[in-house]
Amino acid sequence: MEAMIERCAGLDVHQETVVACVLFGPLDKKPNTSIETFSTTTTGLLALSDWLTTLQVSDVVMESTGVYWKPIWNILEDSFHLVLANARHVKNVPGRKTDVKDAEWLAKLLRCGLIESNFVPPEDIRDLRDLTRYRKKLIHHRTSEQNRIHKILQDANIKLTSVLSDIFGVSGRRILEAILNGEKIETDGLRKMVDWRTKASITDIASAINGRIRRHHRDMLRYHWEHMSYLEKAIEELEKQIDQLLSPYRKEVELLDGIPGVNKAAAATFIAEMGVDMSVFKSAKHLASWAGVSPGNYESAGKKKRVKPHKVTKL
Repeated sequence: MEAMIERCAGLDVHQETVVACVLFGPLDKKPNTSIETFSTTTTGLLALSDWLTTLQVSDVVMESTGVYWKPIWNILEDSFHLVLANARHVKNVPGRKTDVKDAEWLAKLLRCGLIESNFVPPEDIRDLRDLTRYRKKLIHHRTSEQNRIHKILQDANIKLTSVLSDIFGVSGRRILEAILNGEKIETDGLRKMVDWRTKASITDIASAINGRIRRHHRDMLRYHWEHMSYLEKAIEELEKQIDQLLSPYRKEVELLDGIPGVNKAAAATFIAEMGVDMSVFKSAKHLASWAGVSPGNYESAGKKKRVKPHKVTKL
């Protein structure tokens, strides 16, 4: 293999330690090797950075091992050209496996230019990605709590879902809060609770909420209601932070928002997952493949087998 980088390093990353192998020397000769093991604490990673700087390393490669590579990347990204390798693409040859050999193998591949880096967005995009993914999880949890409220209402024979299209709308929330507080809902009071745009009649709504609700039902409803309210406040705070991080990308958000079926929330997810610099992808096909929306091609002995695309994050 022809060498292309004079001074490079391969890192074998673990939870508590990182093994570093540096290859250096003229490209036309066998390189010198230096191997050290460092702790993954901040002090250890700073020592790793100083050691690499002392050896005048220019390029560093590591595998995308869970989340353990992230703190190393955060400390080294300002001082070196970093390459994040896909573990499946740099699998070592069969034989005796050690951390030192893994680090040396990565360094050899990098020295010969045989590793293609994974896409790692800038820090602000990574922060935005954390927020949008967490927002998705909170929305999922909120939906779960709403489904549990539906279930308890049915158990108490309260048929709000039969007369209101959304029991968590303006009218539904007012009625649910009254039920939670144990209030006796009269016709006049119900008329004040129901929004004028509600299609169902007051008589139908009154009949629907005339159930067999017990103290247990109210307690369970209160637990789910309070958790749902907490999640809604958290989602609201997340939305504000996401909006702040999107400030430099208003133009990109407007362009994405102009696509049919894409709203601002989806536009934020697009930017968080793929960034705004499309030059990091070789072509539109590479972008589609990286996003997991391009099915693979698996053909053997003249027979084509079905290959499902990668599961992508719902927008």
